[in-house]
Amino acid sequence: MGKDKANQPVLNVLSGRVEITAQSHGFVVEEESLPADLEITQRNLNDNTVAAMRHRRLKAFSVQYHPEASAGPHDSRYLFEQFRGML
Repeated sequence: MGKDKANQPVLNVLSGRVEITAQSHGFVVEEESLPADLEITQRNLNDNTVAAMRHRRLKAFSVQYHPEASAGPHDSRYLFEQFRGML
């Protein structure tokens, strides 16, 4: 993906929901490089790249897009609630 901002469909593999996300990067996580402790939780539907992951035991997760941008219009709001719940 180029560096231009674009809305991208992402599949939440845990819930089966498709979210519209705002992305503006040209980087991807090499799935083969992930340790077994990390679980992929979301995938970009256009190119099947890793869009999010979480640690299997620790309270840690990450996303490869901008959830604060509300691209879809509030598809990613739950991530902030999940983060607050981890504190």
